[in-house]
This record gives sequence, structure tokens and C-alpha cells, in this order.
Amino acid sequence: MSAPVVGMIGGGQLARMSAEAATALGIGFRVLAQSPSDPAAQVVRDVHFGSHDDVDSLRAFAEGCEVVTFDHEHVPPEHLEQLEALGVAVRPGPSALFHAQDKIHMRQSLTDIGVLCPRWRVVSTLDHITEFAAQVSWPVVLKTSRGGYDGRGVWVIKSSEQAAEVLAIPLAAGAQWLAEEHIDFTQELAAQVARSPHGQAVAYPVARTKQINGICAEVVVPCPGLPAERAVQAQEIALRIARDLNVTGMLTVELFDTGEEIYVNELAMRPHNSGHWSIDGAVTSQFE
Repeated sequence: MSAPVVGMIGGGQLARMSAEAATALGIGFRVLAQSPSDPAAQVVRDVHFGSHDDVDSLRAFAEGCEVVTFDHEHVPPEHLEQLEALGVAVRPGPSALFHAQDKIHMRQSLTDIGVLCPRWRVVSTLDHITEFAAQVSWPVVLKTSRGGYDGRGVWVIKSSEQAAEVLAIPLAAGAQWLAEEHIDFTQELAAQVARSPHGQAVAYPVARTKQINGICAEVVVPCPGLPAERAVQAQEIALRIARDLNVTGMLTVELFDTGEEIYVNELAMRPHNSGHWSIDGAVTSQFE
């Protein structure tokens, strides 16, 4: 009997690190890479080459996989829905993953389930932004709803003149502008959880993260000086989001800690840089 095959769309560093875990577990592992020079393509035996936004490449890749997952969030949800219609197990499912692909959809869903977020508004004109700033005060954070990551597509706006400059930047197809309240936090946290298709879920220790130019540069686990009750609060927020958004697999919730409140910043539904410590520091790593 052959081992089950997990297919990961994307051939980046996260896929490469997942390959080692798959080997240790005796699981077949396949990646969809764009180039032989992709990190995972250099070490994984079962490599398909194609684009994550080409549905024919996705169909061919998924054939024979027990489950398909991702090392990034950029696969069009309509393509994943087609895979599901063919009987492919997609984890997380497209309806859950869309929360990590579209920030406005994420903010609305989190607001609907009562999770504390920065105040936000969909904007399209300079007047919208100045009206929002009058409510929450400058600076405000302006984001593209789709396509941004690692600090890209995010601006801290301190004036209407700066807002006008950013609004002149062309948006990607399907994207809108999202304005958010600027949170004066004392530290950034990452609460990571894993959830099974049956709803079982576990939480990893809460990490303190430090971002430089929008990229995670330092992770300390467990977060130094974080009171136990606030650590549990952060874990409960992540577990609740995983349950209510029906996330299967890994979920990392990036958080702003003000010392009084914990706000949700972003979601990632894949292995995350803040969880690399788990390779050597946990019984079960995020890649397993």
C-alpha cells in the first residue's frame, strides 16, 4: 500500500521545510513550483511545474493527492472551488482561505463574530479617508485589500496629502482600499493554532514578534513577560477564529497588544515564520 500524498501549492521556503517533515512521517509529498530554482523544487522528488493561477496546472497537480494545501495564499478561490467539485480535499477550504486573501472580507467576518479589530472602513476617495481620520485621528493605516504581504500594500498615512499620493497607486484586479485605525501597541504577538477536519484544535505558546520593514525579523517564544491570562486570551482568540471561520490546518493570528487590549491584525492560513521555532522547540512542529 502506497503512502498518502500531500500536495503543496507553491515551491517556496515553507514547502521546502514541509518536505522534511513529510519524509520523517512517511508521507508522500508533492509540490507545484514555478521554476526548478524554487527552494522546494531543489529538494523534493515529486515536483510539478506550473502556475498557481492556472486551473489546468492545478487539476493535473492535484490528481492522486489525498489533500492539497499551500505555502502561500495567492491561489484564486474559484480555482480551488473547482478542485473541490472534482472531489479534491483542499485544506484550508477556499471559503476559509479567502479571509487570508482579502483583508476587507477578513475584517467584516471578524467583526461579525465579535473579535476585536482596529476600527476600519472601505474607502475609495480622499474625502473618505479624511472623514475616517476625523473619527479615529491621524495617522491611519491604508491597505490594499488583496495582494499585499510582508509590508507590501500597507502605508501609514499621516496627512491628507500623503493619502492622495497613495490613492494614485493603481490597484490590482479585484482589490479595494481599506483604511484602518492606527493602533499604538506595546508589542506584536503571534498566536498559532492547528485544527483538524473534525474540529479538534491545539494552540502553540504565544510568540512575541518584531517586524522590520514589514518582515518578521525576530521571534521569542514564549513571549517574555506576557501574563498567563493574556497568553490564554490570545490563544482563545486564535482558536475561536479557527472554529468560526472553519479553518483546517495551521492558522497564525497576528496581534497588537496595547497592554490593555489585544487587537487582531492579520491572518495566515499556512506555516508561518513565527512558528519556525517549533521545529526544534516543540514535540510536533508546525510543518508536521
